[in-house]
Amino acid sequence: MNSQHQDVPGAADDRDRVRADTVRRLERSMGALGTAAVTRMEERLGWFRRMSAEDRSWIGLVAQSGVAAFVDWFRSSGSGRPAITVEVFGTAPRELTRSVSLQQTVDMIRVVIEVVEAQVDSLAAPGGRQQLREAVLRYTREVAFSTAKIYARAAEARGAWDARLEALIVDALLHGDSEDGLDTWGSALGWSHTPVIALAGQAQEEAGTKVLDDLRAAARRMGHDVLAGRQGGRVVVVLGVGGRYQEEELPGAAAEPLAALFGPGPVVVGPAVPELRAAGASARAAISGLRAAAAWPDAPRPVLADDLWPERALQGDGDARRSLVERVYLPLTGAGSPLLDTLSVYLEHASSLEATARMLFVHPNTVRYRLSRIAELTGHAPSDGRGSFVLRIAVALGRLAAVSRE
Repeated sequence: MNSQHQDVPGAADDRDRVRADTVRRLERSMGALGTAAVTRMEERLGWFRRMSAEDRSWIGLVAQSGVAAFVDWFRSSGSGRPAITVEVFGTAPRELTRSVSLQQTVDMIRVVIEVVEAQVDSLAAPGGRQQLREAVLRYTREVAFSTAKIYARAAEARGAWDARLEALIVDALLHGDSEDGLDTWGSALGWSHTPVIALAGQAQEEAGTKVLDDLRAAARRMGHDVLAGRQGGRVVVVLGVGGRYQEEELPGAAAEPLAALFGPGPVVVGPAVPELRAAGASARAAISGLRAAAAWPDAPRPVLADDLWPERALQGDGDARRSLVERVYLPLTGAGSPLLDTLSVYLEHASSLEATARMLFVHPNTVRYRLSRIAELTGHAPSDGRGSFVLRIAVALGRLAAVSRE
């Protein structure tokens, strides 16, 4: 029928007159169509009903704009591709992608199109029903393509913005700046999980930003909130740990699955802290440990920053020195001089039980008991190579601190 219609002289003029009549009908119905679309969304879309009145009003304006843009495009013979991105969404893509998901947007568009299609018979001028129906179908396709592009661009922009904000937060944590603003910044990134731990390690050579993307993806699959930043060849990751770990398992259990994504060399895990605003302490401990880890070549990977207290203290880390004194030396002095004296003699005599007993004029079993008490109080066994090293550094620092206070 269409081909025969085109061969008839004046057919094009007839089609234009029908289109113009249909446009007038559409213009008179635009407000009613937009209202009908919003009403249908309230009936069919549960997510729409749960939105605030302000957000529903905003979506109603988008629906009205979509109808108006269709009428403008149809008025110009429906030729060319409609500028849907500008006319329908205008400056809305950022707000749209924050408030409404892509699937919800597709549902919204489907409802608007259904409302229009349901009224094609009454909206089209006589002889223009097929013309209007075909225009609606074409316009629907263009809306779908444009929506997908909008979300893709918004996701790309959002990802770049998030990466810049993450780098800013990580830098602030390491330098102890703007801690009062960390909650606000974290909220902008959807941060919700606690406790918080930090990891530091080296990036893979020539990895670019891929290592950050891999770490973010892996952490999110584990249910964590994550911030990641790169400073030269060093990578710092801050995790808001989900509820899958017991308190005694942290921070090691949360960090272990991510260690393989770092480059070669040590991966150091800062202590768990209760909230994001306190994460600077964990991040700085992890960085301090990363600098000092070379002094312990056989350290596990990942290694806890707290397990590197001696190396960090030797490198001048004041927090590590204080921790060794408060957590190791002072418990020994508080338990009485026999323990500290026994430890000193034991360390000076090459960890010989018998030699220590002779020097102290006690039975070897007494020495053995005191050594077990030292291990209970400090968490470090004097008979263990690593434990004896930690205890030796702690005792030396404790004595120096005691002299400086005199």
